[in-house]
Amino acid sequence: MIASIVIGVAIFGYAAWALIKFINKSKKGKCAACELKNSCSSGCSIPPQLK
Repeated sequence: MIASIVIGVAIFGYAAWALIKFINKSKKGKCAACELKNSCSSGCSIPPQLK
């Protein structure tokens, strides 16, 4: 019984952590949250009117 509760808490805890991490990354925007932002050549840092 206690093992089931511990496993359930671990699963829901991980799901909550992953959801919070996803929401925080999505608030930053597409390029700010990207792991390749330092070497990316997509031009996210250039304002749209200058492209």
